[in-house]
Amino acid sequence: MANAVGILEVYGLTTAFVAADAACKAADVFLENFDKNKPANAEKLPVPLLVTIKIRGDVAAVEAGLKAARAVAESLTGVVAEHIIPNPAEDTEKMLKLSGMDKR
Repeated sequence: MANAVGILEVYGLTTAFVAADAACKAADVFLENFDKNKPANAEKLPVPLLVTIKIRGDVAAVEAGLKAARAVAESLTGVVAEHIIPNPAEDTEKMLKLSGMDKR
């Protein structure tokens, strides 16, 4: 059975790093990867880059990790979206591995 995945989208790369660090220190989770999104209205956002962190672990650990990550992100630039997928489908697992962070 696959690990649950927690997804947290925040404003800015620095906030993503700090939030991911908080999640991994607060719970028995590991970092899947980061992803980025520069929306069409980027110039109107507090920070023009949205970054999504993905953490993995059992559901309870992911919940605890996201709680810590959200608290840190809200104290910095803010949270855009948050979601937990308890048991991702095989096709979802493939998509979770994708990341635009290594694209130029």
